[in-house]
Amino acid sequence: MINIISYLLIILGLLVVLYYALDIAWNLLKLVRAYLAPLFLPSEEKSLVHKYGSWALITGSTDGIGKAYATELAKRGINIVLVSRNIDKLQKTQKEIEANYSVKTKIIQADFSLGKKAVDIVKEEIGEIPIGILVNNVGKQYEYPMYLGEVPEEELWDIIKINVGAVTLLCKMFVENMRIRGKGAIVNVSSGSELQPLPLMTVYAATKTYVKNFTQALQYEYASKGLTIQHLAPMFVATKMNHFSDRIHKKSLFVPDAESYAKYAVSTLGVLDDSSGYWTHGIQTFFTKLPPEWIRMYIGGYLNQLFREDYLRNLKS
Repeated sequence: MINIISYLLIILGLLVVLYYALDIAWNLLKLVRAYLAPLFLPSEEKSLVHKYGSWALITGSTDGIGKAYATELAKRGINIVLVSRNIDKLQKTQKEIEANYSVKTKIIQADFSLGKKAVDIVKEEIGEIPIGILVNNVGKQYEYPMYLGEVPEEELWDIIKINVGAVTLLCKMFVENMRIRGKGAIVNVSSGSELQPLPLMTVYAATKTYVKNFTQALQYEYASKGLTIQHLAPMFVATKMNHFSDRIHKKSLFVPDAESYAKYAVSTLGVLDDSSGYWTHGIQTFFTKLPPEWIRMYIGGYLNQLFREDYLRNLKS
């Protein structure tokens, strides 16, 4: 009896080791593919209009990743619908794109912290424009790493409505028309914070976990209908969203600027359904996922404590 139990435990242990070995190998394969695919598939970059359609809608498109992503799509000949809450920035971005690329643009002023009201504005303004690519980029972060009790209640509601509500309702708005046409792409921008519970950014990270799970479920529902549903999970990008610490606000090898990130991320569209969007971020994601979740959580909490101290120190000075 003891020998049988010992054999069963050995087999169970081998199965666990095999599971983790296969998981590591699969993630490594995705990392290599993410790094090499944009280098060997330049024709994919030029075929987005043919593959998905001539119009793209990008939310949060006047700063950071959203603006850079819209610009990259315009370079490839795609007409752009810019959606943001600031009309001055919208008009400025529209002029920049039209001055540099031979594409049409449309601007829609919408504040997604208003929830369904903002989505209804987008629906009315779009009219009959056939959106072939939807980029759900708009997002809201904490002002700086905070304990839950410190975060204003209004800010928590805004994070939930923007990060969860907007991505859900905009996917609902466009996915059926894409299904009927038999082509289209939805890009939902999440965050590396989805990889574990994240102390001091508790609600923000939880909303990004929602985006990941929501997007992967959409892949199951609509991939067989001819649609591309992509989940993007960038690590730190040098944008104003990370203004609270110079450690992650300045450009470096592992913290690209928005333009570098977007150029690479767009090249993965139609190639990778799940991606960090940038080659060094793929490396970070691979090594981040190796330790157990509880270790990742404590490392994330420790880093956020450092970022919090940076912000408070700079605030005093």
